[in-house]
Amino acid sequence: MHRVALVAFPGIRAFDTSVITEVWGTDRTDRGVPSFTLRRVAADAAPVPMRGGLTLHPDRTLAWLTRADLVLVPGLDDHLTPAPAPVLDALRRAHARGTPIAALCGGAFTLAQAGLLDGRRAITHWNLVDLFRAHHPHVTVVPDALFIEDDGIWTSAGTAAGIDLCLHLVRLAHGAEAAATIARSMVTAPFRTGTQAQFIEHPTPRADRDADALAAVREHALRHLHEPLTVAGLAARAGMSPRTFARHFTAATGTTPLRWLLDQRLAAAQRLLERTDLPMPEVARRAGFGSEVTMRQHFASRLATSPRAYRAAFTTVPTGPADSATGGSNPIAR
Repeated sequence: MHRVALVAFPGIRAFDTSVITEVWGTDRTDRGVPSFTLRRVAADAAPVPMRGGLTLHPDRTLAWLTRADLVLVPGLDDHLTPAPAPVLDALRRAHARGTPIAALCGGAFTLAQAGLLDGRRAITHWNLVDLFRAHHPHVTVVPDALFIEDDGIWTSAGTAAGIDLCLHLVRLAHGAEAAATIARSMVTAPFRTGTQAQFIEHPTPRADRDADALAAVREHALRHLHEPLTVAGLAARAGMSPRTFARHFTAATGTTPLRWLLDQRLAAAQRLLERTDLPMPEVARRAGFGSEVTMRQHFASRLATSPRAYRAAFTTVPTGPADSATGGSNPIAR
């Protein structure tokens, strides 16, 4: 997945356009990131006005979507902005060809206008959920995810969740190391766990103190993933009861302590599989899974692949016959 199209028309958000350009339009091949071709496509060659006096100049027409491996739709300044009919038609044709389509934030409104979300699950910014439901009642709105996929169509929650989605698509197609390298250059997390519910409530001073304690616990856990870690042990380190710890942890991260640990261990295993030729039992031990069988089960349930297939697809070092694998497909393609 190397050819990426940014669909432009009047009313798209400058922030989302910048996120797409930063992730897919910056050359990082000197740091091991694959080469991407990002094209800004529009119905015609006319400059596309955006809020704040900014202007986007398309470099391709919508016909280029036939060559794209991924189509990205920015959010909207006015979420009810009607997209031009040629844009909607081009999006329908791209989906019919099986090209993955991803909408950032209010871009879900554009996909819904095209009818691509009818009968499917989608997400948008939590503050737009009621508006979205009112105008698109045939879409099943998932109210608190950061991003979701349904039938090759990706949608994301508000603003920063667009970064999460773009990095996730890089990770699926090109591996965790490529996504982490891009994230480091953007000074952001390679991935965030949880849901957008964690961002709705404003923290109180006490919540800030709890957050500091939880941050220290998470840092400790990341340094000791290879060791047995329990909720009770992490709670004791935070100076809380297990029940209180679990409640505050979920409020701060949007996910449970055990789910967070699993996500971190999967990420650690992905890095080891990409960067080293360690045998599978050692990868499982260092990532904290305990056994290769357990690691394989979690890879299957969460990543829809096996550790060996993942290594074969994304390794950056030569592997021996014992670690070879055949087959597989682009995990973001339908």
